[in-house]
Amino acid sequence: MILTGPEITEAVADGRIGISPFSADQVNPNSYNVRLGETLLCYTDQTIDTYQANPTRSLLIPPEGFVLQPGQLYLGHTVEQVGSDSYVPLLFGRSSVGRLGLFVEITAPIGDIGFHGQWTLMLSPVRPLRVYAEMKIGQIMFFASLGEVELYEGKYQKAAGPQESRYWRDRVGAP
Repeated sequence: MILTGPEITEAVADGRIGISPFSADQVNPNSYNVRLGETLLCYTDQTIDTYQANPTRSLLIPPEGFVLQPGQLYLGHTVEQVGSDSYVPLLFGRSSVGRLGLFVEITAPIGDIGFHGQWTLMLSPVRPLRVYAEMKIGQIMFFASLGEVELYEGKYQKAAGPQESRYWRDRVGAP
């Protein structure tokens, strides 16, 4: 079951959902719009190694915007810290942004119950595209769960800013 906009607003008011900062004008009929934060991360090596920590460089989006380039993966983040101990959040790119040729969060839209923090966004443009800090870039929907809940306590908990992959920590024998 998906929460409606009015139910999202009520759940934020009574603490079942955390959205900070919260703005009523970002509530949709069944989702909440999230905005792009000011920091982007890019991997710097030509080859990304799944079994190693990979170097990144951080970019601040200037007031005049930043042009994303095709063939490059950018890690962005939401302005909002979003989470819930009661509902399963799913993040999708806004359709109006997709119509501009920007893929947002196409491989990992599901959040875990109990995660609270800024969401890392995987941004992939199909052609050069100028983006701006605080533009509405995605929307989060909240779903009711069925069964016993185990709250998320993983490696990305309380994320602030874009988070590079920590997949390499999952392999057997990793430090």
